[in-house]
Amino acid sequence: MTAQTSSATPTPVNGTQISLVAFLRAKPGLGDELGRRLFALVEPTRAEPGDLNYDLHRSIDDPDIWILYENFKAPSDIAAHFELPYMKAFVAAPPEVLQGELDMRRCAMVTKVAART
Repeated sequence: MTAQTSSATPTPVNGTQISLVAFLRAKPGLGDELGRRLFALVEPTRAEPGDLNYDLHRSIDDPDIWILYENFKAPSDIAAHFELPYMKAFVAAPPEVLQGELDMRRCAMVTKVAART
């Protein structure tokens, strides 16, 4: 399969909405512990006023890899998210369970949200 490329930067189509995709690798054997800590973030984050969705994924091929896919109404909502006590506590603790650095990417959606029937 050949990927399409363009020299133009795509324009965000959903206003100020911002997506955050995070890739986390647990130290060997600590995948379940990392998952427990990530699951504890789901409900409080979903209750935040600026949160649109907060979805946690685990690799099928490697149980030590976790992926978060999050959407917030605006960049200020992500900033507020990381100032909450439960997020500060989570961010302070990763060296205990993470192998390497947390890989976090902020993205703008460049397609319209798919219509569901």
